[in-house]
Amino acid sequence: MDVLTRERAKPALPFAGAYQLVDFALSNLAHSGIADVWLSVQYQAGTLHRHLASGRPWDLDRTRGGLRWLVPEEGSASPAVEGFSAGNGDDLHRYADEIRRFAPDAVVVMSADQVMALDLRPVVEDHLGQGSECTVVTTEVTRSTAAEKTVVSTRGRRVTSVHQKPDRPRGTVIAAEVFVFDPDVLLRTLEDLRAELAPGDADGSTGIGDFGEHLLPRLVDRGRVRSWPLEGYWADLGTPAAYLAAHRDLLAGRVDAVGRPGWPILTRWPERPAARVEAGSELADAVVSSGCRIAGTVRRSVLGPGVVVEAGAVVEDSVLFAGVTVGRDARVSTAVLDDAVRVGAGARVGRLSRATRAVDGHISLLARDSVVGAGVVLPAGSRLEPGTSV
Repeated sequence: MDVLTRERAKPALPFAGAYQLVDFALSNLAHSGIADVWLSVQYQAGTLHRHLASGRPWDLDRTRGGLRWLVPEEGSASPAVEGFSAGNGDDLHRYADEIRRFAPDAVVVMSADQVMALDLRPVVEDHLGQGSECTVVTTEVTRSTAAEKTVVSTRGRRVTSVHQKPDRPRGTVIAAEVFVFDPDVLLRTLEDLRAELAPGDADGSTGIGDFGEHLLPRLVDRGRVRSWPLEGYWADLGTPAAYLAAHRDLLAGRVDAVGRPGWPILTRWPERPAARVEAGSELADAVVSSGCRIAGTVRRSVLGPGVVVEAGAVVEDSVLFAGVTVGRDARVSTAVLDDAVRVGAGARVGRLSRATRAVDGHISLLARDSVVGAGVVLPAGSRLEPGTSV
């Protein structure tokens, strides 16, 4: 996510104005009745602390169980393994002793930076009932997206092969980064892989890497991996284009994970007053969060808490994070503006993209606390690092 994740963990990125990406994973777990949740974040983990509030919004602040932080640390594996983990499979191996002590019936692993709604109860019940060693939640995507993910081939619901980031994917069904593992098989397989791979790994890691590199193929070869097709919307917001595209989907009413009856996305709400829309302003296809003040024009855009759009200003096809100010007569087009960005009077940020599909190079990204001076023009695709003034 380029400059937007210079100073924050990706799960801390806002979505739909009111939420952070981590809210979707935690809400799915909480609604599914999974009360023992371990969160592993290595990069910029501190950016999540205040929002997570010890798990309180998800009823996970408990004396026994609840939300547990797996603190990033070196030396958490064997003496032969150095540095932080390199991939989610490597990460699981480093907490193998903790998993063994907890002795769960199943280990559910899910990414904390995706948008979807998923009741995990039938997934786990099917996994246990079928005696599966691994259940992979799958979704269907475009062929170009499949080339960046782990492609899953099945016969019925039995997984027959997986291919990570294939140059020419044979199918468009991918792993949606939600997995249920048999803990005993998982731990034995991780140990086997470490013994085979770690000695020749130059970076000091276990060599296990991500699930799709070694762990899933090894389990698939054993013949007891099953798929669980996901119903409904799914998006991995790993690139600026994917991030903007998901917000376009939100405005078009395609994101069924938000506003689903009986399955609310739980979060820590900002302590701000209601939004104010002043006389003479214009709103069309817009999501406006609490604390906003709109005196200008907002079209096909999502505004986070406390955004100010002054008179004469135009915001279109954009996502603005908390506390952004767009000055009088300024224009922001096909852009993502991070927290507390200020756009001066008469400035121009980006250019409205006419492309149907979101493209990274068309999207301007302004990192937090950056300032665009009065009358300054930033072309489409511009990038500003945190705290930059132009």
